[in-house]
Amino acid sequence: MTIDVVAERLGCSTSKVSRIETGHTSASPSDVQHILDIYGVDESIKAELVQIAREARQKGWWHPYSTVLASAYVGLETAARSIRAYEQHVVPGLLQSEEYAIALIRGAQLDDEREIEQRVRVRMQRQALLIQDDPIDLRVVLDEAVLSRPVGGELVMLDQLKKLIEVARLPNVTLQILPFAAGAHAGMDGSFVILEFEEEGDADVVFIDNATGGLFLEKAEELSKYVSIFDIVRASALPPEESIEMIETLVEEPLWKSKRRVSGST
Repeated sequence: MTIDVVAERLGCSTSKVSRIETGHTSASPSDVQHILDIYGVDESIKAELVQIAREARQKGWWHPYSTVLASAYVGLETAARSIRAYEQHVVPGLLQSEEYAIALIRGAQLDDEREIEQRVRVRMQRQALLIQDDPIDLRVVLDEAVLSRPVGGELVMLDQLKKLIEVARLPNVTLQILPFAAGAHAGMDGSFVILEFEEEGDADVVFIDNATGGLFLEKAEELSKYVSIFDIVRASALPPEESIEMIETLVEEPLWKSKRRVSGST
């Protein structure tokens, strides 16, 4: 049976079937069920494989394993149908330029060039989620402080700002800037990411990054709290078009330059 035939019966693109078969994307229990129906797999084997797919999507047991936490997050990110993120300090990985990512990782005092290269490669590959056949829905609110810090120096940061403008114009991406003028706001406690999943029974997850690896929150009350915070922060932020205009202005007149003039430093 060809990929074309399977894709037609599933009602999806051939590239999606190819990515599932080659392990380049995760397969939801529903995908597994439908594919195995098409392949005519025995009911007992099918039930076992669908259960494996469900177990592979379970979340929460990674918490104590800080050494593999990054890969756990990437797997969940790949499986998510939408992401909502508020970021106080740095450009999120899905929106980073390669040079910005390198500078950020080096800034964390990581000197192993091979590890830096691997981390950057993973970060760049993650960005395929934004432009694949069925792209993820991404909504991001960036604090103005993110745009004020010239990570990697002026040229690297200017290139990063231009990348933000480019990505913000994708139909599946909504980027908003929370200006300093907003004053105190609901997101003051820190950055977070809300991962939402399509499959019924897959609980959405909040991820909070920190120096020891990060934390996943899954309880309904925790999720509800962070959804509420995101909605309030988003309402306080500039609308998407105004946010793009602000970034375009900053490309011409970076915040870090104006602040040096105000402070009188050289």
